[in-house]
Amino acid sequence: MAVREAAAGLSGPGRDEEAALLFENAHYRHDSRWLLPVSPRCCLACALELLPEPGVSLVRKKHVLSGFRDALMKHASLVVQLVAQDQRVCIHFVSMLFGLLCNVEDGSITDLCIEVLIQLTTQLKLEQTIHCLLDECHKELCSMPSMRGSLATLTLLGKLVDAVPALADKLVMEHGDLMEHLLRGLVYPNEGVQASVCYLYGKLYSSPVAAEMLLGHFREKLCPLFLSTMDGAQTKELQINCLGLLKQLLKYDLFVSMLMNKSALVESAESVEGPPGETPLPLVLKKLLLSRDETLQVASAQCITAVLVHSPAKHALAFIHADIPAQLVRTAPGGLPATVCCPETLPSPGKAGRRLLGTDPWPLLCHFEAGIESVVRSLQGNLRMNNTELHKQGLLLFAEILTRQPEEIKLFTSSAMCRDAGRALREAVSSPVLEVAAEALKAISAFLRKDHQSALPVLYKELQGLVKAMLSRCADLSQTPLNWRPLGHASNRNSERAILRRGKFLLNTLEGFRNACRLAMEFQREPSAQENPFTAPSAEKEDTLEAFSEFLLSACDSLCIPMVMRYWEQATHPAVMEVFLSVLHSLFVIVPHMKEKFSKKLAASSFIRLALELKARFCSGLSHSALNQVCSSFLYYMCISLFSAPEKTGPPSQEELCAVSELLQHGLPQISSRGPESLALLSDRQYVEEAARQRQYCILLLFYLAYIHEDRFVSKTKLFMAVQSFLLSLQDQGERPPLVVFRASIYLLAICQDKDDALDEAVVGAIRKFLEDTPDLHRVYTHHPLLLRLFLLHPELMRRFGHRVLELWFSWEESSYEELDGVPSAGQPTLPASVAALFHIFRSSPSILLILLDLICSSPMDIARKVLIVLKTFLRRNEDVQVGGLIRGHFLMILQHLLVEHGSSPSGASGNLPLLLNLLSLVQLRNESEQELDSMAMKLLHQVSKLCGTCSPADSDILQPSFNFLYCSLHQTTLGSQRRAAAVLLSSTALIELLEKMLALTWAEEGSPRTGLLCSAWLLTASFSAQQHKGSLQVHQTLSVELDQVLKALSVPKKKAALLSAAILRFLRTALQQNFSSALVALRPSGAQSPPAPEDTVLAPLGTSQVLSLVIGLQNLLVQKDPLLSHACVGCLEALLDYVHARSPDVALHVACQPWNRFLMFTLLEAGENSFLKPEILRLMTLFVRFRSSSILSQEVGHVLQGAASTDLSTLPGSTLQALHGFFLQVQSMGLLTDHSMAQTLQASLESLSPRASLAQPPLQDMLCLGEVSVSLSHIRD
Repeated sequence: MAVREAAAGLSGPGRDEEAALLFENAHYRHDSRWLLPVSPRCCLACALELLPEPGVSLVRKKHVLSGFRDALMKHASLVVQLVAQDQRVCIHFVSMLFGLLCNVEDGSITDLCIEVLIQLTTQLKLEQTIHCLLDECHKELCSMPSMRGSLATLTLLGKLVDAVPALADKLVMEHGDLMEHLLRGLVYPNEGVQASVCYLYGKLYSSPVAAEMLLGHFREKLCPLFLSTMDGAQTKELQINCLGLLKQLLKYDLFVSMLMNKSALVESAESVEGPPGETPLPLVLKKLLLSRDETLQVASAQCITAVLVHSPAKHALAFIHADIPAQLVRTAPGGLPATVCCPETLPSPGKAGRRLLGTDPWPLLCHFEAGIESVVRSLQGNLRMNNTELHKQGLLLFAEILTRQPEEIKLFTSSAMCRDAGRALREAVSSPVLEVAAEALKAISAFLRKDHQSALPVLYKELQGLVKAMLSRCADLSQTPLNWRPLGHASNRNSERAILRRGKFLLNTLEGFRNACRLAMEFQREPSAQENPFTAPSAEKEDTLEAFSEFLLSACDSLCIPMVMRYWEQATHPAVMEVFLSVLHSLFVIVPHMKEKFSKKLAASSFIRLALELKARFCSGLSHSALNQVCSSFLYYMCISLFSAPEKTGPPSQEELCAVSELLQHGLPQISSRGPESLALLSDRQYVEEAARQRQYCILLLFYLAYIHEDRFVSKTKLFMAVQSFLLSLQDQGERPPLVVFRASIYLLAICQDKDDALDEAVVGAIRKFLEDTPDLHRVYTHHPLLLRLFLLHPELMRRFGHRVLELWFSWEESSYEELDGVPSAGQPTLPASVAALFHIFRSSPSILLILLDLICSSPMDIARKVLIVLKTFLRRNEDVQVGGLIRGHFLMILQHLLVEHGSSPSGASGNLPLLLNLLSLVQLRNESEQELDSMAMKLLHQVSKLCGTCSPADSDILQPSFNFLYCSLHQTTLGSQRRAAAVLLSSTALIELLEKMLALTWAEEGSPRTGLLCSAWLLTASFSAQQHKGSLQVHQTLSVELDQVLKALSVPKKKAALLSAAILRFLRTALQQNFSSALVALRPSGAQSPPAPEDTVLAPLGTSQVLSLVIGLQNLLVQKDPLLSHACVGCLEALLDYVHARSPDVALHVACQPWNRFLMFTLLEAGENSFLKPEILRLMTLFVRFRSSSILSQEVGHVLQGAASTDLSTLPGSTLQALHGFFLQVQSMGLLTDHSMAQTLQASLESLSPRASLAQPPLQDMLCLGEVSVSLSHIRD
């Protein structure tokens, strides 16, 4: 009846669902305290009566259990209060549920019973309830004749122990005989039962206490059964539970040993005869790896890893024999996602593979059985997936393989395999994920090994791409900005962590780059690896070791160094700097032809300071000995390179290099002091021990090289004082420093000395003493203007060593002196810094110029020429420095010495004599005009004339400056001095004879001297003749000149010889002014001459035809419009017409009125606007007016008047004003103007010109040097 009502109630459409939870036939009898006050409204009493009732349907029972479960989940505390009201009722309820579990075969009801029991037990937390449930399970399993119905009980036990882990120990201790029933379940042919048993075992062995108690049980009974069950498992549930139990067992060394020993016994038994059915653990796990189930593959890989964690060397061999490495490699390309991996220490097949790498046999098997191609393909496949963890694990595996592979066995047998691996690594290191890129860096470091890259041809360009990608990734990271906040801010701490990550990433990058450098060094010893043997002969050699080495240097310069220095500004990481400096050290060896340039760049970038700071900061005492060694080695190689290639002086001797090497090798490892401490060590004046002295030497060498390359990281003033103390200490102890140390000391003194600081006399004395003991000053010389200043501005040093120091200076000075020599004095270009410094020293002490004179005399020609150019430039630019007397006096001594020693051939005495004479002529050229010649000047004139007399016309190098000097001396002095000087020169018969030979060579076809020398000879002859005639001086030797040749030379002048023509015209003008009656110069006809015509007698020695021919020649020369030549032509024409007019006025008028003169004037006046205001044209017009030539008409006079009126006369030079005034006077005196207004204009112009012309100043510079020839403008013009 109750059953029918319940069924009706369940099926009634209008009944409430909660009514089905109540047993209506009995509920009215129940106390309300057993009713749950909230929905779902369950009644505990109804459940106790309904669930055991056989007549109630399973559906109704399932509904009640489901409702009770929901109530437990939603209102756990209310249900617990409901059940815990009476302990007897609680135990009865648990027993009833367990009975239902055991008696009902419906799986869904069984699951509900287990779930309710587990929740109720865990919520109640009552010991009696748990004991009751365990006892029920125990009795149930013991009473079963077979394990057929044990699945529900075993499942309940497993989940109960999982929910309450403490039950594992209780179950083993109080119900130990259950283990036998579990063994029965394990052999029962039902994988569901077996899976439940394995699950329960797994929970029991998860407790260390229970595991220890079950150790014997496992050893004696469970181990073989478990391996057999795991091997034969077909369902995934059993396989997973077996792996779960295995993972728990593998946590303990003893169980790992038992399992692996059992596997070893099985293997050995199989090798003999072997009963079937027993499979060792490695093969069981391999079987799971072969499955296509990702979960099983991951779990089996985790188990392999768990075994190897305990003892790789002991257990790896079994896995290798089972072909696990190859299978792991083949499994890894499938791309096991990291998300399915359990959170173990090493959760993937890749990590399991890496564990196997700890054994020696692994790489062999990896190469011959699995193959590196599979690993590379796996890595390439992984990188194409969007799985960061997978990328990391694949790179870790690859890095381990590359690291562990023995060097004698090649991993890559072809360059194509290397290329694929390198490209995969390049892709990986470019990953935006920092962790992946970091793992890629480690793999690249391992990949850059000689045995991995030895497959020919070596792909250097691929390696370049790989290294560049690695460095670029690190550079990108280093340039990412950091957000700094106030101290203690959370983001500031994040920034600090970011800097640490950057430092680690940078360290890995540098290690990879160091391996690349090591690879290049190792390949340098392999001729076959120098370049690609398959490259075409005509192709560019890009894929070569040399190109790769230069790339490494360039990459270090452009990427490594900036990255490290940027990180150095943020943090200090000794390991980073150690690797970095070792990289720099290796580059000296990799690119030997660039090491000098590289060393200079490093020194100029403060790397000496950097290395010393690192040593001072980290290497005091015995700390960071590796960093100290790297810093010392780096400094040693850099300093040796710098000493081997000094900036401007020649390479040192092998002896000097050995001395430097010994000092650095012994001293560098001992230095760990900062700058102030090092200065204090140098300044120590107390007795210095040998070890401390060696450190002083080493510190001085470092300061020396740093200062040479502008790295001045200690105070100049303090260093100046320290070096002085060091030198005095050496003197006090009677020690003599090594030459290289002394060289460094005096250089530092020179560099650090301020203008106001002077060396102590004691220090100067010490320097002098050390220098006197030096075999050659070159050994301690450093090319620098301040070092020169140190020697030249201390008289004691200058007297003793000034000559040699200046000689060394000019030997090594590289300034372009030829450019200075070609610049006229008016140009004044900016001087090179070294030359400007030298001039400053000269101005401070002009007596240095005497040393330069000695250098010009005694040095090799190239040095002497440099000295001459410097002296000439100095004298041109410093006219206020009066050194003429000083130089002339010293030069007189040199010249007297040469003439005394070498007699008649002084030209062979010194090849530098022409340079000295050049300087002398320059000094004379810059003298002021109208200056009396003193006795020294007269002696010089005598000696130079005597020198000229000993020369032949071929000695142009000596004669040209000598003639210039004589000519300047005659024209740059007073009238009285001119007479005395001319008398001295005329007394030299050898000089007069030389001049005669020189003049005769003017018309020689061959053997003619240089044009400049001929110009000087004609000018000098004209000057001698004028002075002799004016002063009636005694003539000791006459000088003959062929008049016909002179006239011919002027009628047909040489091309590009305007100056020579001007000089000959000046000579002829002098002869005409003297009426050919000079006592010095005899003008004679060429060869035999016919008797002159009667009309020519009056013009003798000229003839009418010669006069006309000469006039035509002068007209032709005037048309060239050369200013100097025009002056000479006009002057000669004036003298010629005066000479002819005095003897034959008709001929003079005839000459002046030639129609060609009119054409000449038109040509000259067309030269440009106001061309008639040129002094030579005005003089020519004046001449024509004077002789009433038809060439000048009133029209031209009007043009001149108009032009003069429109011109600012104050802007005209004095020579133009005088010529204009003379022209107007001549026009007025000749009455050429008939127009009254023009005459008035002329008068007005004369009145304005007269005071100006009388007060006109001569030109500022009368004496010029045109090419090689000194020329007086007034001598040519007036």
